[in-house]
Amino acid sequence: MRSIREREKQSKMLKEIRKHFPPRPWKSESSFATLIHTILSQNTNDRNSDRAMRELQRHYAIKPSSLANAKATDLIRLIRPAGLYRAKATHIIQVSNIIQKEYGGKLTEILRLSYRNAKQKLTSLPGVGPKTADILLAFIAGHEIVPVDTHVSRIAKRLGIVPINARYETIRENLESLTIPSQRRTLHLSMIRFGRTICKAPKPFCEKCPINSGCPSSSVNVNAVNNSF
Repeated sequence: MRSIREREKQSKMLKEIRKHFPPRPWKSESSFATLIHTILSQNTNDRNSDRAMRELQRHYAIKPSSLANAKATDLIRLIRPAGLYRAKATHIIQVSNIIQKEYGGKLTEILRLSYRNAKQKLTSLPGVGPKTADILLAFIAGHEIVPVDTHVSRIAKRLGIVPINARYETIRENLESLTIPSQRRTLHLSMIRFGRTICKAPKPFCEKCPINSGCPSSSVNVNAVNNSF
């Protein structure tokens, strides 16, 4: 169990990340478009997923009724830049069919449920894991949570907030315990910026990091004691 001092130090480092890496505005999309875009973003970078989304939008209306009837071969061709295109194409068609047939083509019924129930419904859909569900629940449904992507996971582990083998829900819950509810969504976005520019994998730019003196994984000032943290 972490001591109160450790928790205070970790909370302060997260605040510094938010301060130095203010979040960019969230891209405004419909709930279904957000779902499809997030599926495309799995295991790839924003440049690739954005390109795949643009290609998809050029040929299809991003609606369950349209994508449910799409041919897998067409989708594969369009979303190829996003990688894992065969699996993603299959999941997009399957998800579209389920939402069209079981929910009248809308996600509203799911998104108005409690966080726990909505997440259970979303993660039962093909290709929808906890991160994809939490993106929808945070940025569309407005739940005050910290979605965990690869950057958020890596940073939480490097900062010692969670063990190296921690799983998704453990990471999310620990980050949320260190952050006031109203700042959780913006923390997610700030950590992504931080992860892309400074705390990179595999080699972070520790010498440029504003929290290197408090980070247990830093290659700079590893043994230094800094009163700031």
